Amino acid sequence: MLKGSCQCGAIKFTAERPARDPAACHCTQCRKQSGHHWASVQVMDDALDITGAPTWYASSAKAKRGFCPTCGCFLFWKGAEDPDTGIALGALDGPTGLRLNRHIFTEDKGDYYEILDDVRQEEQET
Repeated sequence: MLKGSCQCGAIKFTAERPARDPAACHCTQCRKQSGHHWASVQVMDDALDITGAPTWYASSAKAKRGFCPTCGCFLFWKGAEDPDTGIALGALDGPTGLRLNRHIFTEDKGDYYEILDDVRQEEQET
């Protein structure tokens, strides 16, 4: 079981495992939303329980982003056709046992940093 929350605690969530594909997204939208790159893990919607009322922002015709309306924490990413939701790795409580599997949209990364780990890099998401 994964558990997490926003900074102020107004939004809490639990997610049954298995969680899949922990990834860091370097696309322009994720960088602007998070202030850097955004790391998340995918959880099936029927295994995700959200307490509180996140605000959803339609960042494109294909996806929306969920955040806390009180403290502004960016917590969720949901593809319009996807059966799962990305949850912010940084919002998870305690040890997760998860490791990044890949970096995506690396062609969009900021010029102020380098990706220096040995995790697979993809210019575009596959």
